[in-house]
Amino acid sequence: MTRWLDRVTGKVTMYRLVLLCLLALAVEAILLSLTGAVAYSPLAIIVSGVVVVAVTWLSNRLLALLFRVQPHSESALITGMILFFIFLPLLDGMQLLGIALAGVLASASKYLLAIRGRHIFNPAAAGAFIESVILPANGPGWWIANPWLLPLVILAALLILFRTRHLTLGVIFVVVSAIALTLSLTANGLTFTTALTTAFVSFPIVYFGGFMLSEPLSLPPRRWQQIAVAVIVAILFAFPLHIGVFYGGYPLALMIGNLLAFLVGQRRSIRLEYLGRSQLSPTSWEFSFKPRRPVSFDAGQFMELTVPHRAADIRGLRRTFSIASAPSNPDVVSFGLRTAERSSSFKSTLLALKPGHTVMATAIGGDFVLPRDPATPLLFVAGGIGITPFVSQLSQLASTGEKRDIVLVYSSTSATDIAYLERLDFDGTRILLVAPERPTDLPDNWHYLGAGPVTADLLLAAVPDARSRHAYVSGPPALVHDLKPALRRAGIRRVKTDYFSGY
Repeated sequence: MTRWLDRVTGKVTMYRLVLLCLLALAVEAILLSLTGAVAYSPLAIIVSGVVVVAVTWLSNRLLALLFRVQPHSESALITGMILFFIFLPLLDGMQLLGIALAGVLASASKYLLAIRGRHIFNPAAAGAFIESVILPANGPGWWIANPWLLPLVILAALLILFRTRHLTLGVIFVVVSAIALTLSLTANGLTFTTALTTAFVSFPIVYFGGFMLSEPLSLPPRRWQQIAVAVIVAILFAFPLHIGVFYGGYPLALMIGNLLAFLVGQRRSIRLEYLGRSQLSPTSWEFSFKPRRPVSFDAGQFMELTVPHRAADIRGLRRTFSIASAPSNPDVVSFGLRTAERSSSFKSTLLALKPGHTVMATAIGGDFVLPRDPATPLLFVAGGIGITPFVSQLSQLASTGEKRDIVLVYSSTSATDIAYLERLDFDGTRILLVAPERPTDLPDNWHYLGAGPVTADLLLAAVPDARSRHAYVSGPPALVHDLKPALRRAGIRRVKTDYFSGY
């Protein structure tokens, strides 16, 4: 099931998936309004939606022009659609003014509520919160909290959380906030069943967790940090801050979480000057960049690149790649990636870059890092260009002189299409190659394992002590989805995975 979901959702970028889910909810809301299940007229829903989306999109473009940056239109549309479900869809002039103001404030927050070029707060949350301070009588109404809309909200949230690999974060937020709200409601006289039902049908728990809390750019880089933020935001969601007449509400709860995330994450924008590329194999290249300022990351983590270009296809302007270079070399950040005969517009633009061109990186994160204890034996399994995080880790170990017990199993679809063949030559690392045929010239530390495919049985036969090792699996989604449960069934309990299907 997970393999099918990844294949289906991987056909579009994460931004496109979120936008499609929001549009589906809007269509359902209009249809339900015709039956009376949603207590607002179809005209009011359409007008308020057009106003907030148009104002958010236009203000974002104007601000981008003012600040001389490339606007990310799809992100602006998503922000407008999220606000659409937060503010009541009424044809009242002040209500429309309030929702339009929220859109402008949301766009402005990306540029004005920023430090060192990186925005701090979820734009929709910032826009809704500041608008409620300016026009408290026309603040957020969260009409998305509707029992008839809830099933589709749950489905859409699950798709988004699955795609961003934040399912654990979303579930923890929903569970903690639901428990806290249920306890609060029972303390006010409701029965447990009624309180629990009310928490889900009358409060926007699922929408908030799926569409707002999960925004990658305002989350901390490590999973334990994300979970901690989710718990804090869930408690503030259930028990909003009240200071005199001031009411913080749900947006402030998320903004506090965003601030905590900012303090533990990359606290500046990342500008990378393109140095050039080198061919790794007939179908893969390594792209190297020089950071304008030092970049801090752990070997095995990823970075999201933004490469603006005209006529962008459905894959969009942003892509996420594992970092192939070592943290010990702060002057160069490199990425290995595969290019097909018909590449996306993003990769085509990347291939056409000239040295000196500057691109932006918008996020660094991931938990695909080595265990702290250097005595822990490790089993690395790489499929294709999934070798890149292991190149970073092995290069880091080589540069620091740290010794670890590592066996690397590298699967390639062709004996002539092996990336980093000559550079994966590290003392003490045993490399087992799985390919349709044996290459003519393998380095001394490489051993041909056979044609494959890579299975748990193959790994246990080639690495007899595999059950005592921590396994790391990186590669195409199909390989990761198949191998992770198979390894666990075979007795390898500690399995970390890393894959990207076109974020």
